[in-house]
Amino acid sequence: MKSDKLLDATGLACPMPIVRTKKMMAEMDAGQILEVHATDKGSQSDIAAWSKSTGNELLESAEDNGLFKFWIKKG
Repeated sequence: MKSDKLLDATGLACPMPIVRTKKMMAEMDAGQILEVHATDKGSQSDIAAWSKSTGNELLESAEDNGLFKFWIKKG
């Protein structure tokens, strides 16, 4: 999936992937897509819940050998 920006949050423990995601999304325009890479298992539920509660849309998520990838569209 095409993204406008990439956030590498690998190696970061909760809550840092969400903190970094929130900061980067604040710098983006509505409709842009942020791709997030994380290794924290908790990021799966955290990013889904955060996206829903902030009016952003989690378009897709995938897991590849312990690397979690998320594509979030700014609302």
